[in-house]
Amino acid sequence: MLTGLSIRDVVLIESLDLEFGPGLGVLTGETGAGKSILLDALGLALGARADSGLVRTGQAQAVVSVSFELPAGHAAHELLRENGLAGEPGEPLVIRRIVKADGGSRALVNDQSASVGLLRELGASLVEIHGQHDDRGLLNARGHRALLDTFGGIDTREAERLYRGWREAEDALARARDALDAAERDREFVEHASAELGRLAPQAGEEEELAALRANMQKGARLAEDIAAVGQYLDGSDGGLSLLRQAARRLERIADQHDRLGEALAALDRALIEASDAEDRLAEAADALAYDPARLEEAEARLFEIRAVARKHRVDPDALPALAEELAAKLAALEAGTRSLDRLEQAVAEAHSAYRAAAAALSVQRHAAAERLDAAVARELAPLKLDAAQFRTVVETLAEAQWSPLGQDRVEFEISTNPGAPFAPLAKIASGGELSRFILALKVALAERGGAATMIFDEIDRGVGGAVASAIGERLHRLSDSAQLLVVTHSPQVAARGNRHFFIEKSHGLVTRTSVQLLDDSRRREEIARMLSGAEVTDEARAQAGRLLEAA
Repeated sequence: MLTGLSIRDVVLIESLDLEFGPGLGVLTGETGAGKSILLDALGLALGARADSGLVRTGQAQAVVSVSFELPAGHAAHELLRENGLAGEPGEPLVIRRIVKADGGSRALVNDQSASVGLLRELGASLVEIHGQHDDRGLLNARGHRALLDTFGGIDTREAERLYRGWREAEDALARARDALDAAERDREFVEHASAELGRLAPQAGEEEELAALRANMQKGARLAEDIAAVGQYLDGSDGGLSLLRQAARRLERIADQHDRLGEALAALDRALIEASDAEDRLAEAADALAYDPARLEEAEARLFEIRAVARKHRVDPDALPALAEELAAKLAALEAGTRSLDRLEQAVAEAHSAYRAAAAALSVQRHAAAERLDAAVARELAPLKLDAAQFRTVVETLAEAQWSPLGQDRVEFEISTNPGAPFAPLAKIASGGELSRFILALKVALAERGGAATMIFDEIDRGVGGAVASAIGERLHRLSDSAQLLVVTHSPQVAARGNRHFFIEKSHGLVTRTSVQLLDDSRRREEIARMLSGAEVTDEARAQAGRLLEAA
């Protein structure tokens, strides 16, 4: 609910602070008093285009602030949270717009900077402004389906869930097809490479082992003669080890004859141990460096093949086993691809069928709700002097490419203003006064199903009077039971229905100014009498004003 409007230096308004309450608030005043300035100021705070011409002459800037009290669960709460602008629980929402005389503007939400785009989103959820030139709200066909669904109590959540499932199944199928197509393009290469690696059967670390074997055998070929000669020095009856053993045996017989002989024997024993270890190491080296021409040729051939295949596939030799597994997996995927596509195609068909059934059920509900809405609007037309007009809700099935989570229907409100005249969208047929009354009839029909918490009607009673004005007033009053209404009116019948009455007047002096006053009961009676009689207020007009107020 709109609770306050504060205006500083906007056109003819120097300073103005208004407080609003629930129910129906009416704004009256003589023509040209400045009622449109109030609506322009409110629109500015709700995201309308900033025009430096709105700044009062001689001032640097204009400022408009509005405050709202929002019930729990209002759509604006989520918008504020998403943009990091939520206030403290229980605190009002405050929107401020500043327009500079030299161009440019600023927007603030709860004293934090915000974009004008966000103001428009907030404004759409907070206030509906209905005027002769308004192209939003009920005149915008894009919102008609949601209005019909709300009126009919139609729950679209299951269709939304099934639509997402259908699209996800289609995406999975498309990805699988792309992958299979790419794999099919490479099939010949994959089959050849997989067969080649299968024959080669590379092992992890094999290239390093073969390279070491090859290097050792090449060394062995160069060192074989030296290793054999060293072996001869150590081994055999005339070798070093044999002579050391003979010396040790002979020394052992006399070692106890002197300490130094014992030490010499111990040294010989150590020399024998070291010489024996050297002999063993020499034998191991001879084995490791053993040169076998056939084996060397075989190792080199294997090594060169592994390296050649690795270069061809642009991988390290150690990565060949993993590549072989990858290629085998691709071949397996190719074989399984067709079966997988069959399953995914079946899943898409089932998801499509489930969504289509849910969307068809929504269509049935919408057609039924459309009939009820058409009847409800028709009941409101005659009292509003629109008895020759007809209203209908068009529900038509869209092409499959245009289906959405909300179903397969396009919904639009159409009217025919005269018998036999073709139906067409609201904004294209109705005149200004007719359009406002059509909107009122629709709003009354839709009232029990909700909408914005605050609605503003700008001169909805233009060009009508008497019984029609009374019917408009009665319907506005009824509509205000479920929403806050502000109505700019020239009709005393409508003004008498208000819960609060604001009087707008223009004062002329050195500077022309517009002011707004909340009228008490006596001044309200006088204002309605003025609306009834014109420039000179008569006693009969005052009496009639009293009767209107008593009947309201």
